[in-house]
Amino acid sequence: MHRLSRRAILLGGAGLVGSAGLAATLTGCSTTDATHGSTHPIGPVPSASPSAGQGLVQKSLVARETTLDLGGPTVATWAYGDTVPGALIRAKAGDFLRISLENKLPADTSIHWHGLRLRNAADGVPGLTQDAVKQGDRFVYEFTAPDPGTYFFHPHVGVQLDRALYAPLVIEDPNEPGGHDDEWVVVLDDWVDGTGRTPDDVLKKLVDDGGGSHDMGGMGGGHDMGGHDMGGGGTAMAPWGDAGDVTYPHFLVNGRVPAAPERFTAKPGQKVRLRIINAASDTIFTVALGGHRMTLTHTDGHPVVPREVGAFHIGMGERYDAVVTLADGVFPLVAAPFGKTSGGQAMAVVRTGAGSPPAADVRPAELSGEVFIGSQLLPAESAKLPDRVPDATLQLSLDGSMKPYVWGMNGAPFGKNDPLTVQQGQRLRIDVTNQTMMTHPLHLHGHTFALPSGLRKDTVLLAPMQRLAIDLDADNVGRWAVHCHNIYHAEAGMMTELRYTES
Repeated sequence: MHRLSRRAILLGGAGLVGSAGLAATLTGCSTTDATHGSTHPIGPVPSASPSAGQGLVQKSLVARETTLDLGGPTVATWAYGDTVPGALIRAKAGDFLRISLENKLPADTSIHWHGLRLRNAADGVPGLTQDAVKQGDRFVYEFTAPDPGTYFFHPHVGVQLDRALYAPLVIEDPNEPGGHDDEWVVVLDDWVDGTGRTPDDVLKKLVDDGGGSHDMGGMGGGHDMGGHDMGGGGTAMAPWGDAGDVTYPHFLVNGRVPAAPERFTAKPGQKVRLRIINAASDTIFTVALGGHRMTLTHTDGHPVVPREVGAFHIGMGERYDAVVTLADGVFPLVAAPFGKTSGGQAMAVVRTGAGSPPAADVRPAELSGEVFIGSQLLPAESAKLPDRVPDATLQLSLDGSMKPYVWGMNGAPFGKNDPLTVQQGQRLRIDVTNQTMMTHPLHLHGHTFALPSGLRKDTVLLAPMQRLAIDLDADNVGRWAVHCHNIYHAEAGMMTELRYTES
């Protein structure tokens, strides 16, 4: 196992953009890490081992260049093997995972285990928790998965998430009673790589079109983002305003376009658990199963008071579990991109009986009814944090603009803003304010947080100008990323660090 010295990494995803020049354009510094100018590498990461009697799950992943068939469109991209999504990893809560990553890409990479409360050394963020894995090298991720739930994994370098470098991770609850006949993992994505553009091309154009000075001093509630060119062919509409920047030619369910969709089969009357993951880089989806109502049971791995819905929104990085009792026939499972008018939609087909498959552009009636916002769910009693008055309160603002294309937190891009600090054992309240006219999915590494209702999450959508207090228990020492899970906003600076201190 090789531990690596790293090269320049900084931006919102704590990673490379594809060239040091572009990184310098966005941050003014292409050779520093998350420690405000420090050029010291992270160095060797301490290994770990399973304890006696602990379950062990071992997998090997190879990140490499490949060509994929999306169901008609053929694209050159980067992937874990030859599929998109990558192969599912499944374990039980409390298991020890040992995952080997071999990097055959023409760039540095890493793996972040999105949503897991794991040890800091395995979190996969170059510049904070490890050195980037260089081309030709190997890195072994070793950690215990303490919490059951629906998760996924992806790089934390540049805009690599917007390729095929992602895969689902399911941590089963050995004590869960079940109560369903089958389980389907549904991974949503927006797709551009290999269609004449790469994600690096997209980021460069966003930055070039923004132009101008990158002084963050004017960011905040006073900056004007109204009427900007989204680049995504989108429109500003409730509840999320301008929800994305990128025009995508394809939207996928489990790596397939609607013209040749993923197919799920079952029998009428069967109850199916859906584990729905939004692995997209720039797209909020509205999800509905034609002719059905779904019961939401979990969000970001945590159980909720069950809520029956016809359709619901899912932001980038969010996961929702739902249970549905299937009718007899053929039905579209649709994920409509919110606020985007080009590229169609994502769709899979559910078949339980006879009938013609739905058209690729079918619009279920459920999409025209009430669409539920997942942060309005209520927590199950087992998911609540213990009642406690916060020991400390910190302010976190989400700032930025399209012109210039610069995003930040607390008035500056990552590397120029000050870390949030916390002491071990504290109950910390972070008062988050979205000071922009775009929606941002806020993601916290290494922890979960509670909304004012008590709902537990690790990723939450903040609408334009929304203010939201989140509470967390500081029980996982380390240096942790806090960032927008729109990968282009993160890479343009919308990230900061949560750092444990002694006092």
